Amino acid sequence: MVGPTALDVPPTMTVKIFSAGVAACVADAITFPLDTVKVRLQIQGERQTSRAIRYKGVLGTITTLAKTEGPVKLYSGLPAGLQRQISFASLRIGLYDTVQEFFSTGKETTPSLGSKISAGLTTGGVAVFIGQPTEVVKVRLQAQSHLHGLKPRYTGTYNAYRVIATTEGLIGLWKGTTLNLTRNVIINCTELVTYDLMKEGLVKNKLLADDLPCHFVSALIAGFCTTVLCSPVDVVKTRFINSPPGQYTSVPNCAMTMFTKEGPLAFFKGFVPSFLRFGSWNVIMFVCFEQLKRELMKSGRTVDCAT
Repeated sequence: MVGPTALDVPPTMTVKIFSAGVAACVADAITFPLDTVKVRLQIQGERQTSRAIRYKGVLGTITTLAKTEGPVKLYSGLPAGLQRQISFASLRIGLYDTVQEFFSTGKETTPSLGSKISAGLTTGGVAVFIGQPTEVVKVRLQAQSHLHGLKPRYTGTYNAYRVIATTEGLIGLWKGTTLNLTRNVIINCTELVTYDLMKEGLVKNKLLADDLPCHFVSALIAGFCTTVLCSPVDVVKTRFINSPPGQYTSVPNCAMTMFTKEGPLAFFKGFVPSFLRFGSWNVIMFVCFEQLKRELMKSGRTVDCAT
């Protein structure tokens, strides 16, 4: 991303990976209820039953979930969510600068748009393959309900890993990988490249200094752009990953079933909570990420000076 100021020492790759993982976990813990709301709205209408609860809007869904299943349900799947950020976000965000430098070495002093996009594609793709099992477990725990006599498929995070592996095989933990790869490549490129370009533009044009207000504005704009582009893929991914074996024959079949039964607007279900989630997550994560990098490098310099 935009290079450090003259007073700063460039953060090492280890510092970036660690900072990205911690910042992503903080952001996930704070915004997780919005992610649960998004999942519930996205799967709504998948199974039409007369007794099914209808969720209306973000606040309505939060209220309904809290009343019918308890406030704790808003955080169902959080352990898997944090595991996902440790294995996924730490790599896709923490390695972005390093991979960007690799693609631009010997070609240009300032990384081009092509180098930024290539870095986003690479880190996003690698992170998906490593973190996909945590995504599958997280979505299923968020989606399951015990209402109307329904027996939950899983009793907890590690039970979900075990049940999926034993009933669907290890490949079940990587269900929807292709779809999630598409989604996260879109997210990674849009989120990181937009943030990078916005931050670079604001700093170079002297509209804002490379500090908290600049990070806030850049992250919020990146969150909105990401939500617009990835929403259709995100909805299909949620439906497909959450589906029991045999419900959909393939990803295209899942998308076509949604289109024929619910219409094109089904692909934008949960858009508002999705934006609130992406926007707030981006702001919290990038602000924490930037500040944590600086503090770790400062503490490292302090130790070096002391010795």
